[in-house]
Amino acid sequence: MARLLVIEDDEDINALVSLNLEALNHEVVRVRDGKEGFELARSGQFDLMVLDLMLPGMDGLTLCQTLRQQGCITPIMMLTARNTEVDRVVGLESGADDYLSKPFSVRELQARVKSHLRRAELSRQSRQPAPATLTFGAMQLDPDRRELRLSGRDVELTSTEFDLLCYLARHPGRVFSREQLLESVWGYQHSGYQHTVNSHINRLRAKLEQDPANPNYVLTVWGVGYKFNDKLSH
Repeated sequence: MARLLVIEDDEDINALVSLNLEALNHEVVRVRDGKEGFELARSGQFDLMVLDLMLPGMDGLTLCQTLRQQGCITPIMMLTARNTEVDRVVGLESGADDYLSKPFSVRELQARVKSHLRRAELSRQSRQPAPATLTFGAMQLDPDRRELRLSGRDVELTSTEFDLLCYLARHPGRVFSREQLLESVWGYQHSGYQHTVNSHINRLRAKLEQDPANPNYVLTVWGVGYKFNDKLSH
């Protein structure tokens, strides 16, 4: 049973989300104020957060961004009534792992939550008896310990950022479309959600690259998607 935090000021939507997550046998803590939600979220006692964009006290973007700046890596799913491309991208760039536009399907909400919790659980389990570190130039990536070192320093990634980097790094030189990455890393495929991938690539580059505009690790293949640079020394 996972422990989930729902931060949504609309009483009806809060109840709808919470009841349907409780139906999955999870413990759900629900709040309707951004500041109260922030204080709970920073405790680190939750496995996933469902976060509304528009909140009293502290808005969802600020809440998400501040948590990420403080090192919180808990998966965050953002709910938004704003359905424009810019709003979706801004939400993802603030550090959210995923988003759902209102009105949304309850089944889709449940499926997304299941997917994120499943990946989070896998990330906590050691999948190999002897950890194998992937080395590319100045980068050392340990998939089992969930650790990334770059030029001798530790780099902190969210669970989704780490999964995306691992997936690309395990297939250097192979080009993946946004749809393929969405299905393989996030565990679902829905048209219109490719911005989720784009924003996570941008966040990875901001943490990995000396010059994110001219990346060395995760490369864009125009008109197709992305690949991990297979020209780096091992």
